[in-house]
Amino acid sequence: MSTVTNKKNPPEEPKGFLDSFFHLTELGTNVRTEILAGVTTFVTMAYILFVNPNILADAGMPVNATFAATAIAAAIGTLIMGLYANYPIALAPGMGLNAFFTYSVVLGMGLSWQTALGAVFISGFVFFLMTVTKVREWIMDGVPTVLRISIGVGIGLFIAFIGLQNGGLVVNDNATLVKLGDMKSASALVTVFGLIVTGFFMARKIKGGLLIGILITTLFSMLMGYSPMPTGLSSFVSFSNPFAAIAPVAFQLDIWGALSYGLISILFAFTFVDLFDNIGTLLGVSRKAGLLDENGNLPRAGKALMADSVGTMFGATMGTPTVTSYIESAAGVSEGGKSGLTAVSVAVLFVVSLIFAPLVGLIPGTATAPVLILVGVLMMSEVTQINFEDFTDAFPAFMTIVMMPLTYSIAQGLAFGFMSFTIIKLITGKHKENNAVTYILTILFIVHFILGA
Repeated sequence: MSTVTNKKNPPEEPKGFLDSFFHLTELGTNVRTEILAGVTTFVTMAYILFVNPNILADAGMPVNATFAATAIAAAIGTLIMGLYANYPIALAPGMGLNAFFTYSVVLGMGLSWQTALGAVFISGFVFFLMTVTKVREWIMDGVPTVLRISIGVGIGLFIAFIGLQNGGLVVNDNATLVKLGDMKSASALVTVFGLIVTGFFMARKIKGGLLIGILITTLFSMLMGYSPMPTGLSSFVSFSNPFAAIAPVAFQLDIWGALSYGLISILFAFTFVDLFDNIGTLLGVSRKAGLLDENGNLPRAGKALMADSVGTMFGATMGTPTVTSYIESAAGVSEGGKSGLTAVSVAVLFVVSLIFAPLVGLIPGTATAPVLILVGVLMMSEVTQINFEDFTDAFPAFMTIVMMPLTYSIAQGLAFGFMSFTIIKLITGKHKENNAVTYILTILFIVHFILGA
């Protein structure tokens, strides 16, 4: 007589809190993979901790304070992205926007950095309203692809131009406006060394190549006697209250000053540059992680966009320019990161990095100049996506790209790009390629120039 045994499926093992909260099993990942992915992302983007304070120093902001502001703003923005949107995407003050903040707004227009921070906060609030009302998505859908691409390329050239200046490779000339600097000077030699070393790391795809390049270039600068040597452990780490370090820039924003000045063009630049950069990064990283739906759309896009709008307002309050998503997040995704736990891991590391605030004082501008130049190289790659065979695309693309570095203003590049696109399409019979967004922005930019704002 045989006995029939009913075998039941073994009960599923209970999920841990992190697995349940971040839906790790559903996404096909685990805690270990997510944390390692977070470490990878942090290492690849940690250079911003040193580059951002050096750029803001030209605006008159103290480097130790802006180092702390950068770390805290990045940590909070990234934490919101991880906990609220559950995406493996890190945020920090944006490259290009920090340059616009310093060189176009503060130095170019003569505004105080406090007023400029007020403009950043207002733009963050505008982001928030645009996200809630979905106007942000409407604008993105209406911006021609050629202009989206051109804006990124133009910003890359602008950043590279700043790096060439900071490194002493390009200097002012009364007759020709610019010329080659003294290649035998210490600053030029340090910059060239940094370009070679960091370029090698980038070419070999070494994770954290930009950060490693900054540290090695700083060491070379010290050996040359161009920058100061450390005097002890206190030159590297500090266990003092980070909120004391941030005090000189925290809560110093002047919102009323920004409003009373009428900073329309500045708000345009902060809003649209962040808009295009953030959407492009979100889609690019999410595509690599396989997080897009069958229609190529990003689920929970509103939550992801909310993270950078809140991060921008918080960052301005702490004392740093616009916070945005970082394409370096793709490095963590390539290591298997798929959930917000990756972002939370990055946020924790940004908090930990606060103890290294003194280190920023040892890093000269010439050590970060190569990074600016190489970031420009990376951003330039998108130019291949522009159809230069169609002059009605080539002309606005060229105007957008070339006017940013030559006018030393991202805002002016945006203005010339939109105006040239709308007008050339209109007069050549391709007016159907224009839409409400291009017409509205062109009219606003024309009014801006007429009023001399």
